Formats: sequence, structure tokens, C-alpha cells
Amino acid sequence: MLLYVTLGSTDLVRSKRFYDAALATLGLQCRVSKDDEVGYGAAGDSRSRLWLLTPVNGERATVGNGSMTALDAPSRAAVDAFYHAALAHGGTDEGAPGLRPYHAHFYACYVRDPDGNKLSAVCEKPE
Repeated sequence: MLLYVTLGSTDLVRSKRFYDAALATLGLQCRVSKDDEVGYGAAGDSRSRLWLLTPVNGERATVGNGSMTALDAPSRAAVDAFYHAALAHGGTDEGAPGLRPYHAHFYACYVRDPDGNKLSAVCEKPE
């Protein structure tokens, strides 16, 4: 359903360090790196599906209250790795990895990137 997601950043160098480390745990890699945008995609997908951008209006990047980007994780171990990589690279905790009440196998963590954008890594597979 979604084609891509964009997140604003006030410091793309800092954001790239964070996202390179955190997204690598989910098998995602940087495909585009420019002064005003950085794009990430999965192996085998030629397109970037997650973009970090300097806001085009020249204003400071801000977060959306109630907005969150949830990323599909291939395993519970990948959720754990994402969480730890995010915290080690400037992210903040919004909910440690664990099962959530949404269904029996909904295993997720929640973090904020250095700009305050909320992210989740989710595995919906049984252990």
C-alpha cells in the first residue's frame, strides 16, 4: 500500500549514522546519500522506500504527534538488535522489545531517532 515514507531531519550526517546502524539490523541499506536527502531500501529492491530529508521549506524538522513508522523485522532477534543499535547511535527508548497485546505474536520495540521521529521494529512471526 505505501510507496515510501519520508522523515524530516535537521542533521542528515547524524541521522545517517543512526539509520545506517539501526536499519542494517533489518536488512536495509543506504541507497542514496546527498546533502539534502538519504534513502534506504531492501536488498533486491532497486528503490529507496524510507527517506530522510532536510525540509524543503527551509524550516527546522519537527515530529508529528501521533505519527510513527513501523518497520517489518524478520525475527524477534532482529527487533532486539534494532532496538540496541538505535539506542547506541543516539536514539531514545520509547518501549523495550517484547510481546504486545495486539495479537499473540506481535513482538515490537519503540524508539525515537535523534530528531524525535518515532519508529517501531515489529516481528509478527512465532518464535
